[in-house]
Amino acid sequence: RKYRIIDFKRNKDGVPAKVATIEYDPNRTAYIALVVYADGEKRYIIAPVGLKVGDVIVSGPDSDIKAGNALPLKNIPVGTFVHNVELQVGKGAQMVRSAGTTAQLMAKEGNYATLRLPSGEMRYVRIECRATIGTVSNTTNDIINIGKAGRKRHMGWRPTVIGSVMNPCDHPHGG
Repeated sequence: RKYRIIDFKRNKDGVPAKVATIEYDPNRTAYIALVVYADGEKRYIIAPVGLKVGDVIVSGPDSDIKAGNALPLKNIPVGTFVHNVELQVGKGAQMVRSAGTTAQLMAKEGNYATLRLPSGEMRYVRIECRATIGTVSNTTNDIINIGKAGRKRHMGWRPTVIGSVMNPCDHPHGG
């Protein structure tokens, strides 16, 4: 399968980009969007919920608060739902990239912002780190029925054996 290079840094500030297509990506659970910048450059981004073909998105500190726009946490209002969160300034998004996930900006104190992650963990992140507004697309990904063990094997998962079908020497519930 062809690997699509995703722009996790979103560091092309102030240049508007138009969404050309929204595509399936076999390498991740979320959908990806091909965006064409005003200067002609094309990049893939993780598509948020509500992003449509023809929408215009912008990165940078003075961007609007709308789905798909990427800006530093210090420019995002408290209570906003975000995804694609950086952990270190300029490194690129490392958190909240999976399908249907979102983090909420809970507070901003000094040089740090507090985020509530999908796991429920409250995490401090530098206020200069970037995040993208909105929820990651493909929210129904978690209700897909795999159907049979063979499909799970094709995905690279090993079989799971429950304790009650093991021998007594292998597990406390065995026998």
